Amino acid sequence: MDEEGENIIMEDNYYQLLNVSKTASTEEINSAYRRFSRMFHPDKHSTDPNKQKWAEQIFNKVKEAYEVLSDSHKRAIYDTLGKRGLEVDGWEIIFRTRTPKEIREEYERLKREREERRLQQSANPRGTITLSINATDMFMKYYDEYEILEDTTVIPNIEVSGMTIQQSIDAPVTLRNTMTLSGNISTQNGIGSGSVNVSNRHLSSEKGWAEVECGIGNGPLLGFKVFRTLSRLMFLNCGTVLQFTPRGIVPSLVSTVALQLDAHSVGYLTYRAGGQGGSSMTSIYVRDSEKYHTNTALQIGNPHSFISFNVMRKLPQHDLKLRLALKFGTFGAIAEYGAEKKVSQNSSVSAAVMLGVPSGVMLKLKWTCSTQTIVVPIHLCEEVTPSPVFYATVVPLVSWLVLKKLVLDPIARERADRERQRSMEANFERLKEMQQQARATVELMRETYSRIRGDEEKKKGLVIVRAVYGKLPAGADSHEVNAEEAGDGTQTETASAYSEVIDVTIPIQCLVKGSRLELLEASKSELPGFYDPCVGDDKHLTIHYSFHNNPYCCTIADKQPVVLPRNNHRIKNRS
Repeated sequence: MDEEGENIIMEDNYYQLLNVSKTASTEEINSAYRRFSRMFHPDKHSTDPNKQKWAEQIFNKVKEAYEVLSDSHKRAIYDTLGKRGLEVDGWEIIFRTRTPKEIREEYERLKREREERRLQQSANPRGTITLSINATDMFMKYYDEYEILEDTTVIPNIEVSGMTIQQSIDAPVTLRNTMTLSGNISTQNGIGSGSVNVSNRHLSSEKGWAEVECGIGNGPLLGFKVFRTLSRLMFLNCGTVLQFTPRGIVPSLVSTVALQLDAHSVGYLTYRAGGQGGSSMTSIYVRDSEKYHTNTALQIGNPHSFISFNVMRKLPQHDLKLRLALKFGTFGAIAEYGAEKKVSQNSSVSAAVMLGVPSGVMLKLKWTCSTQTIVVPIHLCEEVTPSPVFYATVVPLVSWLVLKKLVLDPIARERADRERQRSMEANFERLKEMQQQARATVELMRETYSRIRGDEEKKKGLVIVRAVYGKLPAGADSHEVNAEEAGDGTQTETASAYSEVIDVTIPIQCLVKGSRLELLEASKSELPGFYDPCVGDDKHLTIHYSFHNNPYCCTIADKQPVVLPRNNHRIKNRS
């Protein structure tokens, strides 16, 4: 079975079986095992042969989880490779002589080698297509002295003013040598050009590499680049190119020194000399944090000098990035604002509006899919006026909303349905077994449930009135779930405000210890007494409970951690 197929096969989560975190100590694991072993020990249910059969099966699962997590070597293999790693013949014998740290390091080494072998078999193509469009006739018509000033044209003149196609492929020759073939062709206002380059990068050590490049375009060229890590916080990148032209050899040099200033900041100093771009010295400060990415640059040179600042706001919960940039220099001034939206795992779209003096108003559209990019800059007006700015801002936004509603959302729903169906088909027998096991587990928990609930009621502690787990329909909230007294706690597929849920009152109450409930940051479907009632859908857990005889209710996402009672409940009761 391929790797993708293996990823959808459901496995037991040993940490969730014992309700302990991945950083749990040996004492916490022992305590959890003693608690669940008393609850599910077959001898405790010997009066009922059917219950004893299920108790033996569940007890063996708990025991298996304990034996793995309490053994540092097995735990390291499980953390690194999952349950399948423990089932590979010979692994335990090989790794028994190694420490858990060495096991993880060995796995990372093997993973890197696997990735290198994959790269050797891949050409890793990268490409960019840039299509420049001149649409200034939409907002500013141009007339020369020979034209009649009466405008009889209904449709504005929109033309393609330029096109550039860049493509490159990598060919790993050995683990340390990679050949790259790249080329580009471009045309601008009827004048075309092109070039082809071949380079070889040699990884000399973990601290550096060297690259030799040769090509042909506007004459032959020969280049050499070198990268070197100078210290833990500093690196150097240098490159020189010799361009052979009819007028002679034109040399150029680019050298960059980078220094990591702190955990989130890096400074760059770049010197350029020779070539057609003139000479310059550029200083760049980059700061990258969880919410923001900022870039400040100052360049002094001939023929252009400038200062620029741009900031990007990251909104990962919406797969969105917002960007604002300002640039002032000897060429004029440019202000830019835009947004980038992640459409899928490997693709994104972005739109940016650039307002410049003297360049005017430009709308830049960009679509990226894996390593291929399409860029469409549209020149709307040669002057900054309200009309093109308004349309450049509103039209892409409205177009995106319409496209998302009519095309992207249906495709995403169809893809999610296919993945859900695929997962259900691959795990049909497993899901059926988990449902039966969960119902049997609830039956085995009844005696413990009655005891824990009775103890909590006597001391006015944490009493679970009702708990349901499953798919919360759109528009519903926690208050729409009636806080009825749990009946017999039998798991069912229907509950108030839910379309696909199960009653988990008994399992939740049995996880209460000392008037405290703690659930970890993992799917609740893997807890004892739970199963997944709606595979592939977003699930929530709603708990109605009382603490010090005060009623409360909370709803949490499936993988969200929870601790009850909450601190404000304790403070309220103290007051």
